[in-house]
Amino acid sequence: MFERYTEKARRVIFFARYEASQFGSPFIESEHLLLGLMREDKKLVSRFLRSLKNDSIRKQIEMHVAIREKIATSVDLPLSDECKRILAFAAEEAERLGNKHIGTEHLLLGLLREDKCFAAGLMKEHGVQLDELRKDLAETPHEVATTVSAASEGFLRLFKDLTQSAVDGQLEPIIARDIELECVIEILSSRNKRNSVLIGEVGAGKTAIVEGLAQRIADGKVPSFLAGKRIFAIEQEFFINWTMGRQNFDEPSKLFGSTVNPADIILFIDGLQGLLPSHSKTALDSGAALKFALLRAGVQCICAGSASDYLEAAKAMPWLDQYFRAVHIHPLDEASTLAVLQTRKQQFEKYYDVAYSDDAIEFAAHSLISYLSEGSLLVKALELLDAAGALVKSRQSAVPDEILEIQKRINFISHRMGSAVVNHEFEKARFYSNELNKEKENLRALKERLQPESPSSMIVGKEEVAEVVSRWAIYPYRP
Repeated sequence: MFERYTEKARRVIFFARYEASQFGSPFIESEHLLLGLMREDKKLVSRFLRSLKNDSIRKQIEMHVAIREKIATSVDLPLSDECKRILAFAAEEAERLGNKHIGTEHLLLGLLREDKCFAAGLMKEHGVQLDELRKDLAETPHEVATTVSAASEGFLRLFKDLTQSAVDGQLEPIIARDIELECVIEILSSRNKRNSVLIGEVGAGKTAIVEGLAQRIADGKVPSFLAGKRIFAIEQEFFINWTMGRQNFDEPSKLFGSTVNPADIILFIDGLQGLLPSHSKTALDSGAALKFALLRAGVQCICAGSASDYLEAAKAMPWLDQYFRAVHIHPLDEASTLAVLQTRKQQFEKYYDVAYSDDAIEFAAHSLISYLSEGSLLVKALELLDAAGALVKSRQSAVPDEILEIQKRINFISHRMGSAVVNHEFEKARFYSNELNKEKENLRALKERLQPESPSSMIVGKEEVAEVVSRWAIYPYRP
């Protein structure tokens, strides 16, 4: 059914199905399609639906529809009759505009064509009119897009769309990296050296800076030149696979052209070793492959690696200095590390069902400088808080003896009741059933009495963090 749809249009349908499941709707309705459009094609939304804000539209939809219990996202929800007509209208609009494929703009037109649907009413309230939209789209060149082959869809799984992760709220907030982030934005906005290489040791925060850029793009807080860009992350091991033959390199080039304009892509390669010339005579030089993508396809790139890796790569490929500018990433100082720990502790508290005291957070940052100074301070401090939470949780998870005793009695009575039923001793079975109910009630009351009043009763304090530090000093987890 969706063979003629561009990848973006397919993703709109996917997000619409997700929105329907979150609202507990048994069908994909017009409002879910609108939310899917706003989630997937921010460029289109910012151009034609400038006055529509995701939060306000969502609130209006929540007021309009009855919100039921969420449906599992694995359930393949069907399209409503209304949505089927919208998709049919979208196909007609694509033909009217002389476009071979059905894109997000045609879905938008299809929504407006179904003028009695709730989504069309919302858009018209905000001044979006069908005739004006048609006219604007007719004057705008249609983005050439092809359907994605099964092989390309498989290749796409090698990438992580950091911009989409930012939209979905999956990225951590960036702290104390504004200067470095502004440097990267300046480089990407430049005319000549418009690619960046982040130089720093492991754990210095190179990936965090790229994720911070993805979050700014998702939030619309970047210069117009970067608006609508998508950051695709790929590990250097996967990048090397590009160069195992010319055919493999052509495949991602086709993929980029089929999913998004290559000029809108920022490729993040985590590691510089994959750029070094291959020793295999049959493999295409990975550095040359990247150079081809930068110059011919118009893809921009951010690389990350250590200073020694960059020197080695620049020596082997002098053209790196011609197309890349270096940004040196220094590890966070103690004060910045402390600020990051304060924001990240909520994750550990939620996972371990504990509370971290301020003393524990401060001690984690201070003690590492004195006792475990090797490596990144932030990475080590996060590992330390994680280990301290696990320590407290493991001690609190032991089952009290009173509960074990009642559980033994329950098992004994259950066994006796089963034997009585088998032997047709129904009076005994009834007696044991009553006793079993009493013990289960005793167990429930005991658990309620022993259960902590709140997660804060399980505290990870300075003492627990110090205990982990002493354990690591005596018996480290790493050689």
